[in-house]
Amino acid sequence: MADLDLDARDLICPMPVLKARKALQGLAPGQVLDVLATDAAARKDFPAFCDATGHVLVAVAEEPDGVTRYSIRKAG
Repeated sequence: MADLDLDARDLICPMPVLKARKALQGLAPGQVLDVLATDAAARKDFPAFCDATGHVLVAVAEEPDGVTRYSIRKAG
């Protein structure tokens, strides 16, 4: 269960990651952000973002209608 949901559907690179970065700033370490995205580039962007920032990509799940859910645990 996520502590915060972010709808980044229909946004193109780099907006899903930029919005996720901003949303994560408001979370405490260990909390989880779920991001819904449709941009194909997000499949590479979110793992790279997590590697660069120390956040943990907990799960990636395909949802209906081409939506992918990225669950990110805040570092700290």
